[in-house]
Parts: sequence; C-alpha cells; structure tokens
Amino acid sequence: MPVELRKRKEAPPAPVRPAKKKAPAKSKKAESEKTVVEKAQDTVTEQVEAVKEAVVGKSSNGESAATGGAPKVGDTIDLSTFGGEVETNDGTKTTFAKLVEESKGGVVLFTYPKASTPGCTTQVCLFRDSYAPLTATGYSIFGLSSDSPKANTTFKTKQKLPYTLLCDPAQTLISAIGLKKSPKGTTRGVFVVDKEGKVLAAEPGGPAATVEVVRKLVGDKEGVPTKEEVEKKEDEEMADTAGEVADSAAEVDA
Repeated sequence: MPVELRKRKEAPPAPVRPAKKKAPAKSKKAESEKTVVEKAQDTVTEQVEAVKEAVVGKSSNGESAATGGAPKVGDTIDLSTFGGEVETNDGTKTTFAKLVEESKGGVVLFTYPKASTPGCTTQVCLFRDSYAPLTATGYSIFGLSSDSPKANTTFKTKQKLPYTLLCDPAQTLISAIGLKKSPKGTTRGVFVVDKEGKVLAAEPGGPAATVEVVRKLVGDKEGVPTKEEVEKKEDEEMADTAGEVADSAAEVDA
C-alpha cells in the first residue's frame, strides 16, 4: 500500500510590528519649570550677549559709536550720514553735511518747539541781536524746528532774522542731535560742531542759556542777557501775542 505523504503546514506570516512613534520634539521649558541651574545658565548667556553687544558698539579708540545714541561733546560724527534731509524756510532741500561744508568754522543749531510762540520768539531774537559776535569766528547759525516752511518764513520775516530757519517735520535731524521730545515734540536746546564734525556743544536749555553756550565757545563775554532782561522780553512778547489774539477776535465779532 503506497505511503501517503502529508503536506507540511505553512507557518503563518510574522505579525507586522507597528512603527515606533517619534518622540515629540522637546519644547522649550517654561520659565516656571526651569531648575535653578538652568535659570543661572540663561542669565550667564544673556550677560555674555550683552557684553558682546557692548564691545561691538565701541569704536577702535574706545569711544561710543555714533550709532549708539545722540552724540556728546567730544565725539566726532560722520557728517555724510547724519540727520537726513531737511528744508530751509524758503523751500530749499539741504543736509547737515552740506551746511557744515558751506560754513567757515562750523555750524550752530538751536532748536525751538514752535514758531511764533513767546519763548521761541525770545530765543530767535536773542540770537538775532547777538548775530554779529556769534558768527565772528566763522560759525553759521541756524534755527531748527519741526514747523513748515510757511510757518518759519512768517516767523523769520516778522522778527527780521539774519539767519536761515530749518524745517524738519520728520524730525530726522532733531532726533539725531538728541533733542526730540516724545512723541512729536522738540526740546529747546543747542548743538554745535566744527568743520571736522567734532561736537563742541550738545545740551537742552532756555532761550538765554542756548545763546550763552555759543558765546562761551566764541569767547564773547559781553552782552549776555540777565535773567530779568529775558523775563521782561518774554512778558513783552506774551503781551504782544495777547493783543494780536484780541484784535483777531474783534475782527471776527465785527
């Protein structure tokens, strides 16, 4: 009797193992979950970065770079990129670099908040009355505000100013010399540079104080107005302004 061969049973296929799930990316720990050591490491890292920034912000001779803020007395500024473009009261476009180039000995900028107001009128008139001695050594004087050319032309004409008024509505130059008042105001002050761009004066001050700064630079000691004289002039300007307002009101009523 023939032997019947049994068929070998086939082994079942091996089960497919599910793919391992990728571990979620480690998220940055919240500040509250950090250990004391981790917090200390973060602090050290921040300090190192701060030191790097401070080193990069220094010039080769150890003085602060001009881009680090408003220039101070003794700094030499890069005139080619300083202050952007401004406009004279007669509508001519110009730059601070061009003003310095055209001067004989340097430039005096005095800033004022608003044309034709009492304090600003006092200031421009003090510079007007001292114009000859202040420019005797070659300085060119300019008033600087964020007023329009029209407003500054009216101001210049009425007060018979012998110097140009600069209009800086965007406050690029006012900001560059550090006399912008947030958000859109202007701090009264004075800024002086020589022909090489070295800063000789940079400070806020009242009408008489800004003139006195320039007087000291040019060696003119005579004619410095006293506090009483300045206050008297301001009172007169305020009285004139009040009179003009009254006249305008009377015209409207009529």
